[in-house]
Amino acid sequence: MSTYCKFETALDILVGKWKPVILLRLFANGTMRFSELQRAIPDITKKMLTQQLRELEYHDIVHREVYQQIPPKVEYSITEYGQRMTPLLQAMNDWGEGHIDHLNELYGEDLTTELPERS
Repeated sequence: MSTYCKFETALDILVGKWKPVILLRLFANGTMRFSELQRAIPDITKKMLTQQLRELEYHDIVHREVYQQIPPKVEYSITEYGQRMTPLLQAMNDWGEGHIDHLNELYGEDLTTELPERS
């Protein structure tokens, strides 16, 4: 397998509109119930949250704990393996903050919220 394919595998786990947001919430809050995640990310649909959590669970980044009770209770948390992503996510966050500063220097304060449309 080439280096590119390994890099692509890592990106598959992180790329997408919602996975980084879900991971951020779980890293910040620890264990969260499905409904808590939904409230924390109001623009995500229930279907999309379920799909993204399943993909993260498949890759052993997120742990899903089901409690057999009525009403059913399901909790999500970052796995021990998923904790290894902390330096990567921190580095991406740090770079993102630096990039915002760079754009503000180039184009003026708060123009980063008005980024040009992608074609």
